[in-house]
Amino acid sequence: MGMINVTELRKGMIFRWEGELYRVAETQHVTPGNWRGMVQCKMKSVKTGSTKQQRFGTGEKVEQVGSEAREMEYLYESGGSYVFMDQNTYEEHNVPAEMMEDSKGFLLPNTMCQLQYIDGGLVGVDLPTTVNLRVTDTEPALKGATVTNQQKSATLETGVQIKVPPFVDKGELIKVDTRTGEYMERVKE
Repeated sequence: MGMINVTELRKGMIFRWEGELYRVAETQHVTPGNWRGMVQCKMKSVKTGSTKQQRFGTGEKVEQVGSEAREMEYLYESGGSYVFMDQNTYEEHNVPAEMMEDSKGFLLPNTMCQLQYIDGGLVGVDLPTTVNLRVTDTEPALKGATVTNQQKSATLETGVQIKVPPFVDKGELIKVDTRTGEYMERVKE
């Protein structure tokens, strides 16, 4: 696909660096004081699955690698694998749990995801950008609470914990950004 500047790297992108293929787990543009800017990248090796942190200068380039995306429906978890089904062929695909580590807290059955393949080998799973999840446990909503800097912990139906505004109550459906794990808004039912 060609060379791109490291400032263009986004979560889920696959790139080649020092001869190895990596998938971006997270990036952050950092400008410390009067130093040159840099990109802090948490990346996962496609081959080994190991994660590493790498600092790139903002002028550095890496080779973006194209992948084939296939939309599949998440069905269930079974024995350390996540089972997805191709809607066209009804073929089931097992995804190792390690590959789902960062996203499993936002995955409910029947969620449509993009499975990424390079040369026929699975290299990653992209969830929808947002998902709606129910709050199963949190402190009671505060009467008259408005959006402030105050946040409280909430447990969602998948078991993951996130921070929510004080007016969110147990049983409510909320929209969550799967890239950051952040609360976005309440969902009207």
